[in-house]
Amino acid sequence: MLVRILRHYVPVSLFALGAIEAFIFFFAICFGVAIRFGVNPAPDLGAQADFLFSKAAVFTAVMLASLTAFGLYNRESQQGSYAYYLRCAGSFAAGLLVMMVVFFAIPALALGRGAFALAIVLAFSGHMAVRVMFLRLTDAHALKRRVLVVGTGRRAARVVELERFNGCGHRFHVVGYLPVNGSHNDVDPSLILREDGSLESIAQKHRIDEIIVGVRERRNGNVPIIDLLERKIGGTNVIDLPTFFERETGRVQLDSVDPSWFVFSDGFRNGGLHRLLKRSFDICLSSVLLLVMLPLMLLTALAIWLESGGPLFYRQDRIGIGGHFFKLLKFRSMRTDAEPDGAPRWAQPNDDRCTRVGRIIRRLRLDELPQLINVLKGEMSFVGPRPERPAFVAQLSQQIKYYVYRHAVKPGLTGWAQICYPYGASVEDAKEKLQYDLYYIKNQSLFLDLVIFAQTAHIVLFGKGAR
Repeated sequence: MLVRILRHYVPVSLFALGAIEAFIFFFAICFGVAIRFGVNPAPDLGAQADFLFSKAAVFTAVMLASLTAFGLYNRESQQGSYAYYLRCAGSFAAGLLVMMVVFFAIPALALGRGAFALAIVLAFSGHMAVRVMFLRLTDAHALKRRVLVVGTGRRAARVVELERFNGCGHRFHVVGYLPVNGSHNDVDPSLILREDGSLESIAQKHRIDEIIVGVRERRNGNVPIIDLLERKIGGTNVIDLPTFFERETGRVQLDSVDPSWFVFSDGFRNGGLHRLLKRSFDICLSSVLLLVMLPLMLLTALAIWLESGGPLFYRQDRIGIGGHFFKLLKFRSMRTDAEPDGAPRWAQPNDDRCTRVGRIIRRLRLDELPQLINVLKGEMSFVGPRPERPAFVAQLSQQIKYYVYRHAVKPGLTGWAQICYPYGASVEDAKEKLQYDLYYIKNQSLFLDLVIFAQTAHIVLFGKGAR
């Protein structure tokens, strides 16, 4: 099952996992202090408890952020591999370092070494125990939603393909497919339910939890609307195919939608309050990061100048909100003759146009730091679809349906597509990334922005998508 938090779909299992681990981290501090110093029944115990609450809350926030940065709350992280547990240990090491910085910067939040050591042991032990138990429980077949698909066409056949490719931790089981009038049979014949009786009797017989309507043409009696209505009123969840794929994959599947779905589905809200809060967040964070990153930016500029001289920055036309042009700022990572004929080219793996310094700063994403100025000026936001060059936009708008709608919001330094899909360098890649961009535009909220911002740290730490 998935729960929708401010229009963003989050697996219930991951939501519960985060809540349980937050509980463990919070009380690890409390128990660590209690074991080390004992319970003090002094008259000021209330004030001590309030202060301990602050320390426990900070520790909980730091550890949850560290786990997120290491990708341990991603859907695809639900795997018990060696690398998975190595990331668990790495996230605790990173959290420990951050807490040491916090103790140094804010001495009032510091704990005694003995109490903090006990808290870390308790937190790590509880964390690992919960992770092992979580992985076993989420593998249990009985916990999966039992799904019936109405329709047997090509689009509907992708539901069982999604179940079999379970890299994203999908928690459903396709019981079977129900054929309807005018539907092609593009699914495994063994999955087709050729049973007499009403939809209600079939759903009850197979204990169906959810019905997916996978038929595009629903008129002329192709879909049993009255039967579906009775099942929905009876408590069975009924959902159309595009919304199902959106919920399960975190993207809008272009091959399954039509304009009417965009018009009538929930989402695509970008009200004044949301824009105000988002802009305030952009201004505050870009100002702080420019000050904090200034020494690193100066070192990067010096390295570029020492290797190949000027220019230090690369200014390039990009398409922003509403299709308007703006000048994107980046540190120069390629040779000055990277495009001698002026024709734009896709970046490639191990691109020989990159300088030695350029390869390093692209891998570490340091070349993107000057875009903080674009954010401060209001041309970009921290989160949104990545801005594209005009020549590529003209090409892709002709080849990919709905591509122009990615300009409905400001482009971003990072985005949902950047954390869900590797670096794109082809028309097919652009189509795949558009599906994630449309999901973000449809479901954008400050909560989703914070999720993306936190998971971007995982991309930077492990170098995913850099090219």
